[in-house]
Amino acid sequence: MGLVKRAEHRAAPSRPHIRKYGRDLQGLLAQLHDDQAKARRWAARDLAAHTEAVSALCERLQVEPDPTVREAIFGSLLTIGTEAVAEGLIPLLRGEDAGLRNGAVEILQQLPDAVGHRIAALLADSDPDVRIFAVDILQDLAHPDAPAWMLAVVEADEHVNVVTTAIDRLAEVGTPEMVPAIQAVKDRFPNEPFVGFAVDTALKRILGNG
Repeated sequence: MGLVKRAEHRAAPSRPHIRKYGRDLQGLLAQLHDDQAKARRWAARDLAAHTEAVSALCERLQVEPDPTVREAIFGSLLTIGTEAVAEGLIPLLRGEDAGLRNGAVEILQQLPDAVGHRIAALLADSDPDVRIFAVDILQDLAHPDAPAWMLAVVEADEHVNVVTTAIDRLAEVGTPEMVPAIQAVKDRFPNEPFVGFAVDTALKRILGNG
């Protein structure tokens, strides 16, 4: 009996890979709204190469549910780092989403040139929460005027929470010549016991006694 010849296995012909989205700006913007978070995350990262994508990235932030995609969007906005980025992130300071607010603060802290000429408006905003976030931005803003801006808040702002936030931040970067202005806050808010504690703590740190 002859041997039965084994049937040869032949691989099925491979199908050509078809991209769902193009890698140009329009394709990436479309992918930014894909149903899959992984696809959106890659689109967000690749859009870092397109300064024209700032508006779309900021808009996506406001509806994006996945934290890893949000992180990728923030990273791309920081890479782009233009005036448009600051303009697009500042409205997030008014939102209810703490994650978006904190992310916006962190990026804005790293854009001193773009934020510098916008900080006066933020510190004069009618919403004290926005003014507090502005002080938070100043805390780590690599701008030579940041301490002076915070001192101006201490001297003039009428909301105790904004003032004590500024005092707390000045405890880290304040200088001895700021001591009288910080000390004077006790007289401005005599019925707020926390003010005294905040002032004393800040002065100890500034003068090297704490």
